[in-house]
Amino acid sequence: MEPTVTDAPQDSRYEIRDGDRLLGIAAYELRGSQVVFTHTEVDDDEEHSGLGSRLVRAALDDVRGKGGTVVPHCSFVRGWIERHPEYRDLVATEQ
Repeated sequence: MEPTVTDAPQDSRYEIRDGDRLLGIAAYELRGSQVVFTHTEVDDDEEHSGLGSRLVRAALDDVRGKGGTVVPHCSFVRGWIERHPEYRDLVATEQ
């Protein structure tokens, strides 16, 4: 099965799962239309598998689709955006 990313707003996080197995999360806080990413975590067994990148890309694509902006307080999300300039326009100008 291919891992899927979904927003779990009741838990304030995006999740990447393989079926019922939780592989990683990108936690956030909402500030109006801003999504403040606070922490990203991937299962230790999956750490170098690219799941973190897949998780962040899907989360940012979702924010973009909803017309929001992001505040990358999480160092993983911040670094990912720095390496993918096509996502820099999502970063909120006022943080």
